[in-house]
Amino acid sequence: MSRSSAASWLTATAFALLSVSIRATAAPAPQPAAPTMPLPPPPAMDAGAYVLLDYQTGQVLAQKDADERLPMASLTKLMTAYIVFSALKAGQLTLDTPVPISDAAWRTGGSRMFINPGTQIPVLDLLKGMIVESGNDATVALAQKVGGTRAGFVQMMNEYAQRLGLKSTHYQDVDGLPMPEHYTTARDLATLTWHLIHDFPQYYFIFKIKKFTWDHIAQRNRVTLLWTDPSVDGLKTGHTKAAGYCLIASAERKGMRVISVVLHAPSWDARLSDSEALLNYGFNNFETEKVATAGAPVLKPRIYESAAGYAAVGASRTLYITVPRGRAASLNTSAALTRKELVAPLAAGSVVGQLTITDGGGQVVGREPLVTLEAVPAGGLITRAMDGVRLWFK
Repeated sequence: MSRSSAASWLTATAFALLSVSIRATAAPAPQPAAPTMPLPPPPAMDAGAYVLLDYQTGQVLAQKDADERLPMASLTKLMTAYIVFSALKAGQLTLDTPVPISDAAWRTGGSRMFINPGTQIPVLDLLKGMIVESGNDATVALAQKVGGTRAGFVQMMNEYAQRLGLKSTHYQDVDGLPMPEHYTTARDLATLTWHLIHDFPQYYFIFKIKKFTWDHIAQRNRVTLLWTDPSVDGLKTGHTKAAGYCLIASAERKGMRVISVVLHAPSWDARLSDSEALLNYGFNNFETEKVATAGAPVLKPRIYESAAGYAAVGASRTLYITVPRGRAASLNTSAALTRKELVAPLAAGSVVGQLTITDGGGQVVGREPLVTLEAVPAGGLITRAMDGVRLWFK
């Protein structure tokens, strides 16, 4: 074999081996994604209206006639509690503040704590009587203490309803006894419950007290799910002939909290079974994933004309996304600046970008602004001049 023939043979052999190697190490052809389980429909229930809400995201997971105006019975006391909690937080009351009991409070009908007129009872005990025992007498006493009169307190209730975004709620009394212009919706009650848990975590413990004794009279909490489901830690029942049987419950399992609102169920047992079915539906079929942590750097872009040169940006709040169970692993996050060039000075909290969350199919399921995590002061004269030139040529 001549030298040129040998060289040609070696070149051809090397090329063949290289081709084999390339074929052997090439990425496999894309395979179709494994099919995901379809999301089952919410359970069939007897309630006239309901809402199931994820606490972390505020996402409605299931609903039926969520915006229908209905009587609310003793669920009214959740707003009474919210206003009393607000007064406690503002320092207008303490849990030990004595509350004088009026004849009007003592004479209030319906569910009672059995307080006596002319006595003084601490705020905490009246809150327990109102929440655990659903005492209308305790409710009126608290309303008179905070609002001066029942009418004054009702005005406060309606003002707070507007502040909290309860668009279809109107209060006419403090305790929930039937009145023609006293109504709410399942969606509004879910919103109010979310605020109770979020705004006043220091007082939420009252809602999970199973039994309260006052004046030698022991009464059990009517949220009997507290005994049958260890994940349930509140909140409130209600019942009148017009409102039917109502129940708001909240439960937490493995770091996920959901809120169920059941209105106008036909019986005591129905409101319990409907509430438990809703809670189980939420936990069994959804999961909540944390996709951003408040204050954690996401990007560190160049900041022109700044002393540091670069600055961390991230989300100002912790962001959660709720998706059907099994799909959290497919969530993707991407961060991008909304300005081509960032120039100092920038105040802390300046919006400079956006975090986008997509599911496995590429659909956007969440967005969150990206902000400067600290103030970015301007640099010295030379730094500003040099960066000004750089920006000129960009």
